[in-house]
Amino acid sequence: MSALRNFFRSILPDTLLNAYRESKKNKQRKRIRDQEAKGKGISLEDLVRDFKNCGLQEGDSVLVHSSFSKIGFVQGGAKTFVNALLQVIGPEGNLLMPSSPNAGYQLDYIRNLRVFDVANDPSKMGAITEYFRKLPGVKRSESPTEPVCCFGPKAEWFTSGHLGELTPYTEKSPFARLAEAKGKILYIGVTLDNAGTSLHVSEDAIPYFRYPVYYPEVFQTEVIRETGERVSVSLKVHNPEQSAKRKCDELLPLFEEKGVMQEKRIGQARTLVFDAFQMQETLIAVYFESGITIYTPKGEEKVKLSGSQSAD
Repeated sequence: MSALRNFFRSILPDTLLNAYRESKKNKQRKRIRDQEAKGKGISLEDLVRDFKNCGLQEGDSVLVHSSFSKIGFVQGGAKTFVNALLQVIGPEGNLLMPSSPNAGYQLDYIRNLRVFDVANDPSKMGAITEYFRKLPGVKRSESPTEPVCCFGPKAEWFTSGHLGELTPYTEKSPFARLAEAKGKILYIGVTLDNAGTSLHVSEDAIPYFRYPVYYPEVFQTEVIRETGERVSVSLKVHNPEQSAKRKCDELLPLFEEKGVMQEKRIGQARTLVFDAFQMQETLIAVYFESGITIYTPKGEEKVKLSGSQSAD
């Protein structure tokens, strides 16, 4: 399905693609309005039950990617959704969400970016993420391209290492630290194809990763921290030519076979539940064993460190 979707994206004009996407959104909006009118909303209790069924427990650290419209009509909106998550993981748990101010290609975004304002630039990762970003006590990491928000006792640790990293997926990133903390990742109504940020941690972790995932130019921009301090940073962004070759969802059978992923439901949304640590361990292992990556999900020849091209 992923390969077929990518094929159609490559041959259809942007105007037709945008019209198709808007048509799907309008149908989903109508379904939600119909559910609301019929009193068929999803309650806090429903969400708590569903999150527990996904394996979430008190004390968990969890990164949530979501499409709110896919869940169905939620009574109380994003507030109910976030409250249900916090109720399940409890006061010792840590809730993380992406909050990138960019919804398109990183290269297009960074070429026009002069400053990233940590406290004020809105998230473009969906309604839930923007609601969560504004909550009291939520910390936001300071990567201009892939900031992550976190609430919980370890929020400072999860978010504090992002500033000044040349790429946003290093061992100091919230994505890598989630794996280190043996956390979980939920993809609610979305899949790896459109929310696969954690997949890039393994690419940064592998010395001399063979594919040119980063655009060769190093960009300069400024970050306004929550304190008001302005900091100049250097950073790299993904190479859109290489990004177009991703086939992330074709790795789902592998992750399921390895016990890394389970499929559940939150409301009406198909939900993928990942073990963050096992995701990274598996990606690194299959890369060296058989050349499997998000660009080559069927594998290639066995990869060796020597003589390979560095992605940095």
